[in-house]
Amino acid sequence: MQPFYNQAMLSYNNIVTASNLVRGTLRTALQVTKTPVKDTYVHGEELTYLISIQNTGDTAFTGLTVTDNLGAYTFGTGTVVPLTYVDGTLTVLADGVPATGPVVQETDPLTVTGVNVPAGGSVVIAYAVTVNSYAPLGAQAAVTNTVTVDGDGMTAPMTATAEITAADDVTLAITKSIDPNPVTERGQVTYTFEICNYGSQPATAADNAVLTDQFDPVLSALTATLNGTALTATTDYTYDEDSGLFETVAGVLTVPAAAYAQDPETGAWSITPGLATLAVTGTI
Repeated sequence: MQPFYNQAMLSYNNIVTASNLVRGTLRTALQVTKTPVKDTYVHGEELTYLISIQNTGDTAFTGLTVTDNLGAYTFGTGTVVPLTYVDGTLTVLADGVPATGPVVQETDPLTVTGVNVPAGGSVVIAYAVTVNSYAPLGAQAAVTNTVTVDGDGMTAPMTATAEITAADDVTLAITKSIDPNPVTERGQVTYTFEICNYGSQPATAADNAVLTDQFDPVLSALTATLNGTALTATTDYTYDEDSGLFETVAGVLTVPAAAYAQDPETGAWSITPGLATLAVTGTI
């Protein structure tokens, strides 16, 4: 509740006297909260935010404007915006019923107009954003965005913030290639697997990463290397020459963490993934 003060003046016969100072408190009818459905992010991910506006008063608020700065922050002499509104995702419910009045007037910052909050009721606004290349990456990186609600006789704009943090984990992806191609029957072939880690944490033996592949045609005289170092059958991998099933032993595959860098000119972040290369060679 916000305090306010008031004092009266009484004048008579060229004399002015003041009353005592009265202190009152103003209870705000509207309460605003902002909540991300998911509190961590990676680049390119789509996230959903929920804004809740509750009206504890006896009078409806109409024609409110809701603005989200989409996490804008200062970089150099300018401003970069790490979240991008996804067109067509705005949904507004007034007391649980879809509202047709609110519209998106701008997308940067996201500006929604025509929001009506019934007396003693509430409105929930939901929308999706994409995490773009301006979202910080690395340990303790975060995006904090602020929503502002204003209009219709409000004594002052109201704000709410929400923070999401960069995912601090292991994120692996794998690609496979073959050489040579085409390969001659009874010739030697090498399958190369590149395992990339886009996460901020390394994949260690404790993560129990396992690569499985069933070679068809089946390979014979199979050998395998990891980052150029020879692997040992049974200890590091298993292979069934009848079925062609190849599988690394849990924990043998480890992948370093990714490296992140922010362009000093544009402010955009880039990712250099950690890399492990597994090569399997055999005769078809």
